[in-house]
Amino acid sequence: MEATGSVGEAPGGRRVLVVGGGIAGLGAAQRLCGHSAFPHLRVLEATARAGGRIRSERSFGGVVEVGAHWIHGPSRGNPVFQLAADYGLLGEKELSEENQLVETGGHVGLPSVSYASSGARVSLQLVAEMATLFYSLIDQTREFLHAAETPVPSVGEYLKKEIGQHVTGWTEDEETRKLKLAVLNSFFNLECCVSGTHSMDLVALAPFGEYTVLPGLDCTFSKGYQGLTNCMVASLPEDTVVFEKPVKTIHWNGSFQEAAFPGETFPVSVECEDGDRFPVHHVIVTVPLGFLKEHLDTFFDPPLPAEKAEAIRKIGFGTNNKIFLEFEEPFWEPDCQLIQLVWDDTSPLEDAAPALQDAWFRKLIGFVVLPAFASVHVLCGFIAGLESEFMETLSDEEVLLCLTQVLRRVTGNPRLPAPKSVLRSRWHSAPYTRGSYSYVAVGSTGGDLDLLAQPLPADGAGAQLQILFAGEATHRTFYSTTHGALLSGWREADRLLSLWAPQVQQPRPRL
Repeated sequence: MEATGSVGEAPGGRRVLVVGGGIAGLGAAQRLCGHSAFPHLRVLEATARAGGRIRSERSFGGVVEVGAHWIHGPSRGNPVFQLAADYGLLGEKELSEENQLVETGGHVGLPSVSYASSGARVSLQLVAEMATLFYSLIDQTREFLHAAETPVPSVGEYLKKEIGQHVTGWTEDEETRKLKLAVLNSFFNLECCVSGTHSMDLVALAPFGEYTVLPGLDCTFSKGYQGLTNCMVASLPEDTVVFEKPVKTIHWNGSFQEAAFPGETFPVSVECEDGDRFPVHHVIVTVPLGFLKEHLDTFFDPPLPAEKAEAIRKIGFGTNNKIFLEFEEPFWEPDCQLIQLVWDDTSPLEDAAPALQDAWFRKLIGFVVLPAFASVHVLCGFIAGLESEFMETLSDEEVLLCLTQVLRRVTGNPRLPAPKSVLRSRWHSAPYTRGSYSYVAVGSTGGDLDLLAQPLPADGAGAQLQILFAGEATHRTFYSTTHGALLSGWREADRLLSLWAPQVQQPRPRL
């Protein structure tokens, strides 16, 4: 059917289904809601809650972020920041002009204290020196975006090649040189958390500079990130979001009918795990890339075009988890914000791969000190990659025991009280997520993210838009972020609005 833009040609208006109730899906639903062209709008969410990878939990007497932690680049160009401000979810400090103007370059701040696995403290001056070196090299990697060719395929290989050259100029004693490399190794592990990858060797060098960092000092929600998506759900008509409704297969390019709409045919039929079917004109798919990778062969019927399927396989999708530890009393200083862990005798220039069960904790970068809840003190550890996925297979008791031993070892205090309790994320095990967020892997380019974002069928402007794709992995410059996800949901909603309601002037986000 050729779209002419006349809503009158669609009896009863267009039926639209959004698969996934994360910020991309909710953003798309908010945008379409209330338009006469789309009177039949549903969001199907596989789990019992909205928010997707935004997940705040009440624990330790306060709220902790099991998923998204910060608004990255909270400034006027960030739609998540603007939406949070509009809903009154941010404090004066977060909204201050001063905070919005800070340029971080996307780099994490320096630690307040750095512990070595030997039990000694690492000089913060040495840490700062290595941070300056590491981040200057990270900035250099972004300069290959428009280069005719790259010296090596990955960010990791480039960093190691450059560091190897720097090492030859170091004049300190052997012990100091080894400590410098161990500190650099900790920064590599940190960058794996930032990029959501097992190794920087997996991250493609040429497209790395395409990721765009917005200005602003990263900030958090005092009452939880999920307050934002809860507000978005509340803004939708009642029953728009259907919970615990996992989708099994999206049948498209067909001619489906429904008794409730006699004489009308629909190009798409969304089949749920419980057997229910929803015939619709359009479906916006916002499921995480990890889920798409796992269910690629069964989620679409007919299967996706070969080049789109290949893009899904090629784009990277890794795991970054958090481990929260609750303490009766803090062992850290009152002004401490970030505790770094440095593992002696590690080096980014050596590929040491001890068995996961013996050394998974060595990938832990350290701990962010969370604001104290009353008399409760909580550390939030970050760990990425295969070690992070292995951690998910352990029991809470095993994780607690292991990290108690680690903390006693690095602080040099064998009688350090064990944490009272542990809470952690398990994003790789989560069946409808299967990881944390996307990165541009070796063998893929930013063009693959654009390819993933292209609607189906792909046979020209005259074809009706049947399947549309949104989610952080479909945003070429803001992948891996909540603002990238939100913008992608708006993008696909606007695509439908321009098709069926071009005469309706769209309110543009204040960017």
